[in-house]
Amino acid sequence: MKYLSILFTMAICITVNGQTIIGQWETFDDKTKDKKAIIEIYKTKNVYYAKIVKSFVGEKDAICETCTGTKKDTPIIGLVIIENLKKDGDEFNGGTILDPENGKTYKCYLELINKNKLKVRGYLGISLFGRTQYWSRKE
Repeated sequence: MKYLSILFTMAICITVNGQTIIGQWETFDDKTKDKKAIIEIYKTKNVYYAKIVKSFVGEKDAICETCTGTKKDTPIIGLVIIENLKKDGDEFNGGTILDPENGKTYKCYLELINKNKLKVRGYLGISLFGRTQYWSRKE
């Protein structure tokens, strides 16, 4: 019984201290460092997703013209860009990330660097060929 109590207390501490990827994150342009969007990461059952909740680029009612399939011509705000991630040790992987600027989908993994910094890696094939961004937790 003590063991379960300790685990429960640890789980509460991790959530309280922000040691979770769930929440809102700010993204920035790789070159200009301007803020691009606010992304909300959420969990359904044991699977993680992320959607755009605010964009600082383009029109307020912009749509994803470059997307394909069911996401083609859908509004950027509310667009799910990360799908099917699962926690695997210190990483979250096995999912995909959509780049709404070019409509391409990549494999991805996330790693919480600290409570306010998230490493986001999108890649093709093996993780050597891809791009890494660092997102900041929205305060």
